[in-house]
Amino acid sequence: MASSQQTHIPLPPDPGDKIEGDEANFSSVPIHVVTNPSQLPVEFLEPSPESQLVIGFDCEGVDLCRHGTLCIMQLAFPDAIYLVDAIQGGETVIEACKPALESSYITKVIHDCKRDSEALYFQFGIKLHNVVDTQIAYSLISEQEGRARVPDDYISFVGLLADPRYCGISYDEKEEVRVLLRQDPKYWTYRPLSEQMIRAAADDVRFLLFIYHKMVQKLNDKSLWRLAVRGALYCRCFCINDNDFADWPPLPPIPENIAANGSMPEEEVLSVIDVPSGKMGRVIGRRGASILSIKESCNAEIFIGGAKGPADKVFIIGPVKQARKAEAILRGKLDF
Repeated sequence: MASSQQTHIPLPPDPGDKIEGDEANFSSVPIHVVTNPSQLPVEFLEPSPESQLVIGFDCEGVDLCRHGTLCIMQLAFPDAIYLVDAIQGGETVIEACKPALESSYITKVIHDCKRDSEALYFQFGIKLHNVVDTQIAYSLISEQEGRARVPDDYISFVGLLADPRYCGISYDEKEEVRVLLRQDPKYWTYRPLSEQMIRAAADDVRFLLFIYHKMVQKLNDKSLWRLAVRGALYCRCFCINDNDFADWPPLPPIPENIAANGSMPEEEVLSVIDVPSGKMGRVIGRRGASILSIKESCNAEIFIGGAKGPADKVFIIGPVKQARKAEAILRGKLDF
């Protein structure tokens, strides 16, 4: 399989090994641009319990959401990076990835999965499943370490890479691409892919496997369960449908080892509040003061569709009691 570029991936440890210090061994790997399913590894296209995989995952596109255009899907393996080209490969190449993206046997490591999942669901009918969201994991590790929860304090991917506990590298090239995207939102649609586009797409996934292994070593059993559940709920967040997600995979059950120690965690839920036309301003408040006060009152995540939509809904993710508390406050502000 021909490849025009190479990149370097920090090598995850062998199973059972501990990652010591901040240093990583790097391996030079090829970057493959994929326009045909035959160019992807068989073990990815045909998931099985005998060949379970952990891969880095991300998507690029134009206004990536239900109404935008998914252009590239990045897959990081320990020995290669695959850029699945949805422009030249079309629906055929993305649909060939559906079994893997919906599989329990392939763990997809991603940073902030909500809009990626939304794009896959509405554009291709794919229900993204079994993700490890490094943004969620970062927050859970902070909670374990006793840090106070701060509303909207979500680590960016650039910030995550800069954290010396995980990578400790600067990612200045990311801002260069952001500038280009502001100048031309159709940046990811142009073909052939330039060297800069290939490098930028690969950079968004090449560190994810290393970060994943560092994070997993820090998370306790309860946090690992919460990571799995919250990742599943984040995948559903903007993918609202008419059957209350009955066609999605079930949420991960509480593991027996957690239940056995007598400290049962509370069930987590996704709640969707419909906001009457013209009343979203009450929810948000002047300069965001109202929505911020709700977030400070409840140990739950609250998201608004915003410009990408859906514009008339509020999404609440968290433990049942906290989610219900947020619902009550919201309904009080909306007076219905």
